[in-house]
Amino acid sequence: MHVFKDQLNRKIRLKSVPKRIVSLVPSQTELLVDLGLKDCIVGVTKFCVHPIDIRKQKAVVGGTKAIKIKKIKALKPDIILCNKEENTLEIVNSLDNIAPVHISDIYSIEDCYELITMYGEIFDMATKAKLLIVNIENQRKSYIHKKNKANSVAYFIWKAPWMVVGSNTFIDAMISEAGFENSFKSKVRYPEIQLDDDLLKEADFIFLSSEPYPFKASHIAELKNKFPDKTIKIVSGEFFSWYGSRLLGSFNYFRSLGQ
Repeated sequence: MHVFKDQLNRKIRLKSVPKRIVSLVPSQTELLVDLGLKDCIVGVTKFCVHPIDIRKQKAVVGGTKAIKIKKIKALKPDIILCNKEENTLEIVNSLDNIAPVHISDIYSIEDCYELITMYGEIFDMATKAKLLIVNIENQRKSYIHKKNKANSVAYFIWKAPWMVVGSNTFIDAMISEAGFENSFKSKVRYPEIQLDDDLLKEADFIFLSSEPYPFKASHIAELKNKFPDKTIKIVSGEFFSWYGSRLLGSFNYFRSLGQ
């Protein structure tokens, strides 16, 4: 019996290296594939869109908030991968009797490195995991040296109600990594706001995330009418919120934002 810990410091007991994996987190599914574990994945969510063909090749077991428990059980997984924010406590508790559940908890790039290292150890892919971390860190260091003066940004994730990103989130950490100041850093998590909020008025940029709400050009026009002097952009939510191997492209993407 091998004992590991997840990012909530829960003990995970495994008889051997897991060969049948159910992943309930899109960014973690992509990470598994890039670690060479695609053949071991047996179940994914409907939101696991990278690689693009993964949902055709693996069983789809629901979403991140609503799962098909019988379908997961039928897959006879050796391990189930979850995330504290993406998946509910109710979901985790419902899975405990099926297989060991590993939960990630991500607030920084360092937390991402810890998760990649954990997967390297659990799935016997330590060498690939270390190389991935080195490659991400090289991209990160290369970008840091090219940062310009920080500009403040309000990062929207939802409409009706309007919701932005606050502190104590991974996106907040990535806003900083991109060279911006989060206008709503004084707020926690994902606060609802009104468009007359003073913090929004003070922001230099407004970013409309491509996910989870599908912002479009019409929303830029709507906000431009109210804030004609602000730079308003739709940005890739994946490069700001997906941890794991997606980070390899984040810093080149940040360059495209003018930082």
